[in-house]
Amino acid sequence: MKLIFELSAEGREGASLPELDVPEQDLGIPETELRSEIPLPEVSEVDVVRHYTALSRMNFGVDSGFYPLGSCTMKYNPKVNEVIAGLPGFKSAHPYQPEELSQGCLQVIYELSRDLAEITGMDAFTLQPAAGAQGELTGLMMAKAYFKRRGENRKKVLVPDSAHGTNPASAALCGYEVVEIPSDPRGGVDMVELKGKATEDVAALMLTNPNTLGLFEENILEISDIVHGNGGLMYCDGANMNAILGIAKPGDMGFDIVHLNLHKTFSAPHGGGGPGSGPVGVKERLARFLPKPVVQKNGGRYFLDYDRPESIGRVKAFYGNFSVLVKAYAYIRALGPEGLKEVAENAVLNANYVMRKLEGAYELPYDRVCKHEFVLSGKRQLDFGVHAMDIAKRLIDYGFHPPTVYFPLIVKEAIMIEPTETEGKETLDSFVEAMLKIAEEAEKEPELLRNAPKTTPTTRLDALTAARKPNLRWKER
Repeated sequence: MKLIFELSAEGREGASLPELDVPEQDLGIPETELRSEIPLPEVSEVDVVRHYTALSRMNFGVDSGFYPLGSCTMKYNPKVNEVIAGLPGFKSAHPYQPEELSQGCLQVIYELSRDLAEITGMDAFTLQPAAGAQGELTGLMMAKAYFKRRGENRKKVLVPDSAHGTNPASAALCGYEVVEIPSDPRGGVDMVELKGKATEDVAALMLTNPNTLGLFEENILEISDIVHGNGGLMYCDGANMNAILGIAKPGDMGFDIVHLNLHKTFSAPHGGGGPGSGPVGVKERLARFLPKPVVQKNGGRYFLDYDRPESIGRVKAFYGNFSVLVKAYAYIRALGPEGLKEVAENAVLNANYVMRKLEGAYELPYDRVCKHEFVLSGKRQLDFGVHAMDIAKRLIDYGFHPPTVYFPLIVKEAIMIEPTETEGKETLDSFVEAMLKIAEEAEKEPELLRNAPKTTPTTRLDALTAARKPNLRWKER
């Protein structure tokens, strides 16, 4: 594909400007000099349209294909939610508007908070955090404020070895010592290790349930009893809520704090840095520490409550990523309780269907019924000199976005697959067929995989050099 500069021909124009509606002013600069100072290509409108259309085809997104990225819940996003978020009353709202001119926006925040509390079994929510990781930090800050008020100086946070990397990072950022808890042979928390490490200086256990292996913690109630028995708090990383919507609530499992990823579970486009939203819900005994302001209701009027002396303060300017909140609100109200439950049921069904189709060709380290995602291992393919990364790159040639590889770290050559509930059987069968062909290629033509992809504009990039020696210099033409 040619660069747009290579399409340039002197004298061509691809724009027509409206008639001048202000007095004309001579800048005293010849037109030839103006053109030379701005190095823009000279192309026709049709060339511009075709150029950017071709560029868009080189990108991959959930609207163009299957995106089985484990741990990320890259589901299709209903376009009606975009329309609703773009309604003039939402799109034109300004965060500095007075409360009396923002009643509709405040109502969305208030009712979404109540909906999320019902879904998770929590008592109160903040919608301020802009991402899951910021939600984690917010939750731990509230935990710290809670123990400070009790006169306790707890120093440790327990984190399973299969956890998302943001869990230990958030705990460390909040000043805690991170203590790792290993997994047992079934992929759950090792109960013997937990009992030995859940001491009275532990502030919280950060746990994802289902965990990052896609497995439900079978001993979750006993885990909660152990942590609570020593005065600690239970923190739920809600990144995997897509598997349990309408079926199980973190609050019923014993969790005191939970963060959600609205951009994952509740369907807002994400990736490439955002936008995200990581609301945090808490049980009543922690509600006083929520970031302020909190939207409250008095009669028929909604207002911002700043009178919260024990609040940890703001964690983000204004009231959160509002457009994402609107999309999540629309998604929840459109589906209702039964629809949300069906989301989880279909997500779990799809994951188990694909897992059983692939278990013969790849190693399945934890042979259990999974939830919304599962982890394979490419250890068998290692015998032919093929790594998980080679398998992922070869999938691109078959038209699929690669799944997550090398995570969780406790699985060697991990291949983490999350089909989501929005994909039909035909798409899943095509993906399975491609994965089976790749397993066969690994045995018969391993060099093919080691040099994949072949159908992309560039071949495989040197990711290590790009990460360690990035070339960010813009070269003048």
